[in-house]
Amino acid sequence: MNLNNIIASNLKRLRTERQLSLGKLSEVCGVSKVMLGQIERGESNPTINTIWKIASGLKIPYTTLIDEPLSNNILIKKEDSTKQESPDNKYRVYCHFTSNVNRNFELFTVELDGNSSYESNSHGEKTQEYIILYSGQLSLTVDNTNYILNPGDSIVFDASKPHSYSNLSDDMVQMALINYYLV
Repeated sequence: MNLNNIIASNLKRLRTERQLSLGKLSEVCGVSKVMLGQIERGESNPTINTIWKIASGLKIPYTTLIDEPLSNNILIKKEDSTKQESPDNKYRVYCHFTSNVNRNFELFTVELDGNSSYESNSHGEKTQEYIILYSGQLSLTVDNTNYILNPGDSIVFDASKPHSYSNLSDDMVQMALINYYLV
């Protein structure tokens, strides 16, 4: 199944379960009613930030919207992982493990091209983000504080706040990223 159809199916199911109209969902998540309708019909390719807005508004993990039901034992090859890109294709996110009733975190690998940046919205209340940097040099800005990470460095921060990633080198930044949802 393609990603747009997965998102469409999950969004419609979640909205129906919560007995929300498109208008009420629009108010809750800050995404237009027209856009939400297009997403539900599989007519739109929503951006990463749009999916985060919807997930935050519904107070669910990001991957709840992009996840297909999976079995308990899974081997996920990079080429088989769910891939999303920023509009300029310089920021790529590969989802390897999604949250579910038994797992309150999501695991991603992220690539950020040399000398480029990406702005990320809030990931919802009570969310922490963990990063381990493998290559490149990353500048992370969260809550008006800037952190410089080099290969092997790691950080955890409050991901309920908007944050940005900047690659300060010519080489691609590669990192592991975990979004952890506090109970």
